[in-house]
Amino acid sequence: MVAKIKSGKSLIGALNYNENKVKAGKAILISVNGYLKNPEALTFDEKLFRLKDLAERNCRTKTNTVHLSLNFDLTEKFGTEELTNIADEYMKRIGFKYQPYLVYRHVDAGHPHIHIVSTNIEQDGKRISLHNIGELKSEPARKGIEIDFGLVQASSKSKQLETGRLKIQPLEYGQTDTKRMLSIIVNEITKCYKFTSLAELNAVLNLFNINADRGSKESVMFIKGGLHYWVIDSNGKKLGVPIKASSVYTKPTLKLLEDRFKLNEYLRKPYKEKLKSKIDSAISQATSLSHFEMLLRAENVSLVIRQNTEGRIYGLSYVDLSEKVVFNGSDLGKNYSAASIMNTAQLKSAGKFNMILEMPVKNIDHTNRNIHEPFVRTGPISLLEELLHPVDPSGSIPTEFGRRKKKKKRRNLNL
Repeated sequence: MVAKIKSGKSLIGALNYNENKVKAGKAILISVNGYLKNPEALTFDEKLFRLKDLAERNCRTKTNTVHLSLNFDLTEKFGTEELTNIADEYMKRIGFKYQPYLVYRHVDAGHPHIHIVSTNIEQDGKRISLHNIGELKSEPARKGIEIDFGLVQASSKSKQLETGRLKIQPLEYGQTDTKRMLSIIVNEITKCYKFTSLAELNAVLNLFNINADRGSKESVMFIKGGLHYWVIDSNGKKLGVPIKASSVYTKPTLKLLEDRFKLNEYLRKPYKEKLKSKIDSAISQATSLSHFEMLLRAENVSLVIRQNTEGRIYGLSYVDLSEKVVFNGSDLGKNYSAASIMNTAQLKSAGKFNMILEMPVKNIDHTNRNIHEPFVRTGPISLLEELLHPVDPSGSIPTEFGRRKKKKKRRNLNL
């Protein structure tokens, strides 16, 4: 069993989170403590009023909301009564036996888990201290409950993560134990792939439906160097709730990642030219951006296209899955940037001419007047093309337009 405790300042926010899950058919209120009615008879206002009534008895304490979850192994199956007993025993051991609380069973993830909403303000207005409650009270309670109820022990699972080497697959939200699978995927990627920025790390993580997020630049999390991991869908939409980097088994925090960024700058250098060769080969054959992406995929290279909310493409990243290395297009060179690739794709799709990036000119029989064979014209020639690529670049220039040679004055050496 894994217990997660979150404290906050919004009782209505914690309650709304669970009630919205109930409305969506993804959660069920299975039990309550300290209420005069049965769970099914309570209205939203009655659930909230009981908690707010206590919270308002201590106006000095702003952090008056406790929202926790108990998470169980995938192999464990529970009835409502057993989950209720586990919740009651846990709340008793952390000092919330006489507090009102609501227990919700969530069914939107692959592993069984429950959420509990309560307040840390007691009837006489005193505050239950939440300082270091995880280590001082929650951990002993968790370990004791695992033994008393015969649950799978979380410590044995973390040891398996450290020693096991699994072939990772994209994370499907609701199909597996989210935190466990996210930890396995993040651990494998941060250990095996060579990336030098958070954007490059996300280029790989996104392939496995995970995103590392620092929050907005104005947020406290960003300023303090925090990091969350989200499960995302195929469109990049965030699902469920974020997992703190520090709570993931291998603790891939921003500080740890920044150390990896510096190291990976050197480790990825030997793979740069090989990746450029694969890209050159693909762009020489591609007739559109989607065709370019398909050709790269055949070389086991994933093209990650970054675009803004308006759909404008502003960046490309290349993930070489064979060599486990990531490069932004601009890091490879100007010809591999988003602007250059998009320009090439647009010119090709317009049917004007083909452009090959950094391809050497072939050895051509010079009896053939067109020595610029790689540039194949398939349509009308515009003025710009006329200037950039003359129709007959190998032909001689008429003498009347040629530059006249200036005669050198011979010095008279006879003194």
